[in-house]
Amino acid sequence: MARRLALPSLTRAAAVNALGTGASRLTGFMRDIALAQTLGAGLAADVFVVAFRFPNLFRRLFAEGAFNAAFLPLFSDALAQSRAAAQAFAGQIFLWLFLALSLLCAAAMLGMDGFIYLIAQGFAAEPAKLDLAITHSRIAFPYLFFMGQAALFGAVLNAQGRFGATAFAPILLNLVLLAAMGAAALRAAAPLPWLSGGIVVAGALQWGALWLAARRVGWRLSPLKLVRTDAQRRFFQLFLPGVLAAGIGQINLLIGTSIASAQAGAAAWLYYADRLYQLPLGVIGVGLGVVLLPRLARAIAQKHYAAAAASQTQAMRLALYFALPAAFGLYWLAAPIMQVLFERGAFQPADSAAAAAALRAFVWGLPAFVLVKMLQPIFFAQHNTRGPMWDGAGGVAVNIALSLLLFQALGHVAIAFATSAAGWVTFGLMWRRARRLPHALLPRLRDQLRFAAGLAAGLFMLSFFVRLYIATLPMPAGLVGQLAWLGGAVVGGAMGFFLFSLALGGRPDTSRQQRTG
Repeated sequence: MARRLALPSLTRAAAVNALGTGASRLTGFMRDIALAQTLGAGLAADVFVVAFRFPNLFRRLFAEGAFNAAFLPLFSDALAQSRAAAQAFAGQIFLWLFLALSLLCAAAMLGMDGFIYLIAQGFAAEPAKLDLAITHSRIAFPYLFFMGQAALFGAVLNAQGRFGATAFAPILLNLVLLAAMGAAALRAAAPLPWLSGGIVVAGALQWGALWLAARRVGWRLSPLKLVRTDAQRRFFQLFLPGVLAAGIGQINLLIGTSIASAQAGAAAWLYYADRLYQLPLGVIGVGLGVVLLPRLARAIAQKHYAAAAASQTQAMRLALYFALPAAFGLYWLAAPIMQVLFERGAFQPADSAAAAAALRAFVWGLPAFVLVKMLQPIFFAQHNTRGPMWDGAGGVAVNIALSLLLFQALGHVAIAFATSAAGWVTFGLMWRRARRLPHALLPRLRDQLRFAAGLAAGLFMLSFFVRLYIATLPMPAGLVGQLAWLGGAVVGGAMGFFLFSLALGGRPDTSRQQRTG
C-alpha cells in the first residue's frame, strides 16, 4: 500500500538547513582564522590542505554527492510502498557501504605515496614536504570511513524531511580542530599531528551524532546478512556515474590543487579563497539541493508533476536571489575580507592579496555552480545520473585545459578562473539536457524576465553602495573596528539589494505556483 509522508515546505526546510549550514560555516571561519594564524601559507599549511582535502574529497564524491544521488530516489520509492521496505533497503546498502569503505581506506593508506603524487605532484620537488603530506594523509584518511556511513544516516533523515541533524553535524569537525590547535599550543607541540588526528576524531563524533538521530526517529540500520536485490543493483548503476555528476566542483578543485602545488603557497591561498566561495555555495546551492532532491523524488514517485515543477521553480529563484548578491559582495569585498579574517600571525599581507585575487576569480562561477546544484535533482529524482556525469565531464575537460594553458601566466589565479569557466560550461550543458527530459520541470524563460529585472536593479545598488563605502570609509586599525566596518559593508549592501529588488519585482516567492502541490 502506498504511503504518503508529509514534508515541510521548501522554504521552511531550506531555512532549517541554511541555519545549520550557516552555523557550520561560521565555526568553520573561526577554524580557518586559527589555521591561518597557526600555519600561515607555508609548508605546514600546504601539507594540511592536501592531507585534509584528500579524505574530504572522497567523502563529498562518494558519501555525500554520489551517494545521495543514487540512494534518495530509490529510498523514496521504497518508502512510498512501506516503511519496512525502505528500512530493509537502507540496511542492505549500509552493509555494502561498510565493506566498500573498509577496502577503500585500506587501499588508500597502503598506496598513499601514489595518491599524493596524483593530487600534489608539485610536492615531488621537495622530498620533506612530500613525506609530511603522505604521513598526515594516512593519519587523516579514516575520516572517510566514518563520514561515508554517516552520509547514509543523513540521507535517511533527509528523505523524511528532517534536515537539522545533517546540517548541524559538521560543526563538530570545526570544534574538534579548534580544540586540537589549542591543545597543541598549550603543549608547545607541532600542530600538524594534532590536526590530522583531530580530523579522524571529528569524523567518529559526526558518525555517532547522525546514528543517534536516525535511531531517535525509529530507524534500525543493522542488516543480518548480505543479499543482492534489484534495488541494490539499480543503486550501484546510479552510484558510479553519480560520483562524477555530483562531485563536479570537488573534482575541479582537486585538479586545480594538483596543478597549483608547483607554486609555493598556492594550495593554501586557494584553500582560503575556496572556503569563502564555498560559504554561499554551501548555504544556498548545496543547502537547497539537499532539500529539493527528496521533495522532487517523492513528488515524481507519486506522479505529482505540478508540485515538482513548482518546487523546482521556487528553488531556482531562491538560489539566484541569494547567490547573485553573494557573488557581487564577495567580489568587491575580497581584499578587506581576507585582511580582516586571516591577516595575522603567520598569514602575511602578501598572502591576503594572493588569496583575494583567487576569490575574485572564483566568484564569477558561483552562480553557475549554484544553478548546477538546482538542476542536478531534476535528473537524480528521475534515476538519471549518466546525463549529469557527461555534462560534468565537459566542465572538467575545460577546467584542465584552461588551468594548464594559463597557469604559467596567471599562477594560482588561473586555477580559480578555470574552475569558474568549467562551472558555466557544465551549467549550459546540463540546462540543454534537462529540457529534453520526460519531466523537465524547468521554469519558462519569459516568466523570469521581471524577476531578472528586479535582481539586476538590486545588484546595481549593491555594487554602487559597496564601492562607495570602500572609497569613502577607511578601515579602522583594530580588529573590533575592522569587523564592525566589514559588517557595515555587508549589511548596508544587502539592505540596498533587497529593497531595490523587491520594489521592482525580483521576489523569490512562488507560493502561488506551489498551491498546485
